[in-house]
Amino acid sequence: MRRRPNPLPWIDRWRTNLIQMPLFVLITASFGSLALLVSLVDRKGYVQHRIARVWARCCVWVSGSKLTVIGVENLPQEPIAVYTSNHTSYMDIPVIFSALPFQFRILAKRNLWSIPFIGWYLDRSGQIPIDTHKKHAPLSSLSAGIHALRSGMPLFVFPEGARTKDGKLQPFLSGAAFLAIRAQIPLVPMALSGVYELLPIHTHHYYPGELTLNIGEPIETAGMNLRQTAELTAQLRAAIEKLREAPVTEESSTVRDEAVGTRS
Repeated sequence: MRRRPNPLPWIDRWRTNLIQMPLFVLITASFGSLALLVSLVDRKGYVQHRIARVWARCCVWVSGSKLTVIGVENLPQEPIAVYTSNHTSYMDIPVIFSALPFQFRILAKRNLWSIPFIGWYLDRSGQIPIDTHKKHAPLSSLSAGIHALRSGMPLFVFPEGARTKDGKLQPFLSGAAFLAIRAQIPLVPMALSGVYELLPIHTHHYYPGELTLNIGEPIETAGMNLRQTAELTAQLRAAIEKLREAPVTEESSTVRDEAVGTRS
């Protein structure tokens, strides 16, 4: 994996300013407007999710990066689970939407709802806002997540609660483990690599490269109780750390276009 240089070469900065970022804004505004129109008749958000997947793939393409998914075989046959990943960049969301081949909803920071188009989509498509400033998320937010899971909708959560500032894995909040135990469904660890180098926090210029989503084996929660939330959170963090450190080989990798996109 290429390390992001500091300062970034002028060609990367100019390419972002003149081509990639204007295209990103145009794509986001266009698909966001389309999703808003569709939301008038798509109350459950299914069609909006399909639109979001196309938007996400366009965003990855605009970034000039190649996305590889490893461990597709670890995705549960019944996708109802809590899916989790490390949080490295604003580009994490497009990568996740591009890679996971089924309907899901996300628990996202409440302040994202204030961003034009993105916030409107989040609100109209049934995503769940959550306050990440507290170690234990408000029960009202988590109860909405539990309701979604019990209705048959998978959830995606960033257990760190915010983007990493240095690329390293941060302490985990307990919300993902709480949801999985409360709903008695699997907890799926995943790890993003290369996305931090593409667009780290507090930067506005792309540095294209290889992006990887490594999907681990589901962690079963059947029979666990809420007193084991901290234990499960630690187990989840260890699993994601191990996935982050796993080498990417030609034999183990699967290109997204061939492996996913058939179950959405």
